[in-house]
Amino acid sequence: MTFQISQRGKQYLKTAQTLLRAARSMTDQAIADQLKALADDYERRAEKASLVDAAKALARSAADTESEAVFERGWT
Repeated sequence: MTFQISQRGKQYLKTAQTLLRAARSMTDQAIADQLKALADDYERRAEKASLVDAAKALARSAADTESEAVFERGWT
């Protein structure tokens, strides 16, 4: 399944990339590993945020379509 990355997801990915860059410059391997683990967490957050945002957009679209149909039929 493919999906668009939301703005919120893009921000999480940007943070993950920053953490990975910092990890590559570390001389202390323990800290580098922690930064990599944190970057992985932010990548998961990006995916989850994008899925949630897509679901919300779909729900809004469905609600708008339903409201439009009710209005066109003259229901109250």
